[in-house]
Amino acid sequence: MTLYERPLIEAIAKHLPPSAALLELLDLNGGAIGAILSEARADLDVITAVPVDDNSVDAVVAFDRVVDAPFLATARRVLRPGGRLIAVTSEGEARAKHVEVLENAGFHRILVETAVEVATPLDGVLPVGVLLRGEKPHTTDDTFERIRVASDQDAAELDMNTYRGRYVYLLIKQTPNKPMWAMRPEEAIHWEAVGIGDVLLAFTSLPKSVSFMQPAVLSGWIAGVNKVAKFKRDTVAGWATHVLLNPSLERVAGLEVSFRVIDPQTAEKPDE
Repeated sequence: MTLYERPLIEAIAKHLPPSAALLELLDLNGGAIGAILSEARADLDVITAVPVDDNSVDAVVAFDRVVDAPFLATARRVLRPGGRLIAVTSEGEARAKHVEVLENAGFHRILVETAVEVATPLDGVLPVGVLLRGEKPHTTDDTFERIRVASDQDAAELDMNTYRGRYVYLLIKQTPNKPMWAMRPEEAIHWEAVGIGDVLLAFTSLPKSVSFMQPAVLSGWIAGVNKVAKFKRDTVAGWATHVLLNPSLERVAGLEVSFRVIDPQTAEKPDE
């Protein structure tokens, strides 16, 4: 392993898309990247060999691979709609031509940037490598349909004790209902998470939680929910409450809704 290989590969981790119960990841380096990323993300299901079914994986990752037309065509073919390609090179600089190459291959929501900045005694901060990221376009412009398709990747009614994902998502009623920039210094944010009786409702991904929340709120069954918050699985598992993971709306609709006070400081930063 070269001097900066590990930090360059680790830079990929923060660009992985939000996952369902498992994130299907194709490692085009044959497992070398996946092994390092799995140290940071317990929810990865790493695939190391092609051929792979079309429209089947959430992310394609590569390190120091030539990002040419055949490479990009393979990545775009196997990614699901909305899936993400993340490639890192150890040399070079981020340039407009990288964006053009990804655009010409049919990717959108493109990001090209320095992969890592390494502190050195003599040079201060040293930029190293290039990170390229692009997403395969969705097949529909209907936002609700996109959410439904992504949500269907997550199984319903999972066991919290055997769930391998690192995060869960809770439906939150926040007061006051305003963005952080509009808060006055003397105001404090108050969070309450949705439950059924003494059971807390949780979800394995943002799409899964939103696909549950939308009809529940529109029907008037759940009122006041204005946020979805992300928590480490271990944080929620450590609370003294039973958790129902990925409940179907049909199972719980009509039951008495409860709210549990949650400390906002226990939440994670939202997904990008």
